[in-house]
Amino acid sequence: MNTYQNKRFWKYILLAFAVIIASGSLFYTQYLVRNIARAERTRAQLWALSIRQSLTSDDNDFLPYVLTVRDSLAVPAIVTDEKGDIKTVRGLDTTKTYIEIPPEMQSDAKMPKYDPQYFKGELEVMKSQHEPIIINLPGLGHGDNLVYYKDSALLSQLKLFPYIQLSVIAVFLTLAYTTFNSSRKSEQNQVWVGLAKETAHQLGTPISSLMAWIELLKDKFNAEDDPLMLEMENDVKRLEIVADRFSKIGSKPKLEDHSVFDVVEDFVNYFKIRTSNNISFEIKGDPDLVAGLNIPLFDWVIENLLKNAVNAIDSKGSIKVDIGTNKTKDLVHIDITDTGKGIPRSKFATVFQPGYTTRKRGWGLGLSLTKRIVENYHDGHIFVRDSELGKGTTFRINLKNIR
Repeated sequence: MNTYQNKRFWKYILLAFAVIIASGSLFYTQYLVRNIARAERTRAQLWALSIRQSLTSDDNDFLPYVLTVRDSLAVPAIVTDEKGDIKTVRGLDTTKTYIEIPPEMQSDAKMPKYDPQYFKGELEVMKSQHEPIIINLPGLGHGDNLVYYKDSALLSQLKLFPYIQLSVIAVFLTLAYTTFNSSRKSEQNQVWVGLAKETAHQLGTPISSLMAWIELLKDKFNAEDDPLMLEMENDVKRLEIVADRFSKIGSKPKLEDHSVFDVVEDFVNYFKIRTSNNISFEIKGDPDLVAGLNIPLFDWVIENLLKNAVNAIDSKGSIKVDIGTNKTKDLVHIDITDTGKGIPRSKFATVFQPGYTTRKRGWGLGLSLTKRIVENYHDGHIFVRDSELGKGTTFRINLKNIR
């Protein structure tokens, strides 16, 4: 398991623990809600019985106790007859009295007015929350009465509490993770930039020495046109380009308009003569397609993709590069297709993560760096367009078409 997969594994473990904790919190809260709901229904039933007892009892000594029980057990409730007409209410908004107000008194500003819509709304809420308690209350119509009640404020708040709590925790964890991740990435970027610039600095001296030694060899052996010397010069120039690439990391590179086909073709021609003859190269496309490129960095992108393609081919195969445009002609696409081992569909996004590699001696940084150069420095996009195990893979780069 590589570093990236190991980190992802622990993220899943932590996520699983978070889900268990959240589920436990919700389960326990629902357990409390059910118990309180049962207790409130019992209170509502006792309240209804106490009302009936107060209406039917002739024992004046016992009646005060009944009334005390009735008032102490009161929950927000509405009593209706069988037809659904409201007969009395308890525990609702006292400013919206149910008592009918005579017309001659309605002008009194201190006298609250009857609001039928309020009580109808409350009744609908109660009907949606609980089944009614059926009881016969003398003096409140013929037949059975229906006692509707709703959750107390405490129970309503308790139902919402776990969701509010989990939302607050989720927001806090998201902010903490984002802040930590941003800080970690910033620190990693500083290390990468420092290492890259130091590498470029260290390469400067030996490259200059190699250039001098090549000039001396040319003069000593009169080998100005020797093919071997020319290839040595090309390799030293490539080292200069590599050093220049490292020196540009961490700073915004300057982009210039170039023919995408010409830039890619130049590097493919350089690369293929340094690759096994068992691998054939083919490049085709429109030379008139132009994009903003930083050639040293963009050559690095093509190099990484070609190296991956070569490593994916076991012994013999081919690499094709196709440069074209989309239907609206606002994008230039570069497709690099190999006949290698292929990539599982589940790994299409993973291959660009730092540390991901299928090679024993690989660092897993090539495609990660490639993605960064394309998307951060060239404002483009790179992705696995298609891949099939045992048949090959196609990577696609999209760049803005300037013409």
